[in-house]
Amino acid sequence: MDSHPSPPGRRERAKQDKRRRIMDAGRALFAERGVGGVTTQQIADRADVAIGTLYLYASTKAELLILVQNEKFATAIENGLATADTAARAGASLVQTLLGLLEPVVACIREQPENGRTYLHELVFGDPSEPHRSHGLALSARLEEGLSCILAKDTDISSNDASTLARVITSIVHMTVTATVYLHETPSDILDRIRRQIVAVVPCHQA
Repeated sequence: MDSHPSPPGRRERAKQDKRRRIMDAGRALFAERGVGGVTTQQIADRADVAIGTLYLYASTKAELLILVQNEKFATAIENGLATADTAARAGASLVQTLLGLLEPVVACIREQPENGRTYLHELVFGDPSEPHRSHGLALSARLEEGLSCILAKDTDISSNDASTLARVITSIVHMTVTATVYLHETPSDILDRIRRQIVAVVPCHQA
């Protein structure tokens, strides 16, 4: 019995192509102009699809931003997890290992600060049942789980405390990357602020 899946049909290939064009157009325009400087019509025009077709994939500009940012956020988390694992194997400190996970995430959110701030705001305050937001929230949970796993490997931190600290660190990251007062700072500056706050909440460990 052939266990190989059948290749997608013409209709499915057309849907995948339209989704790819919409994603590429959204990613490029959001990067060029920021979410506030882009309309859904402009994205549809660049993707060469009708506006009604675009709304089949994302019903609002915010949802389209989330769709685009989710892909980037997922990649940043996976890169961070790999970096943290390498750091831990090399004998890095707890704080250095945590920062290894967070550095690509901070870079992702701060690549275009307006987009990053809007993305996080939409995830926190938008409808959690909306599919794109639901996926983004699952990614946030994946990040928090990664932090918790790193913390739990420390013999001085219980599993319950690791979960609590992971939530605290996630909140620190969220506030630091989105605060208006830090908008002029580089990702490196932001990461250093996060490092100092992590040291403060995990006082028995130094960077």
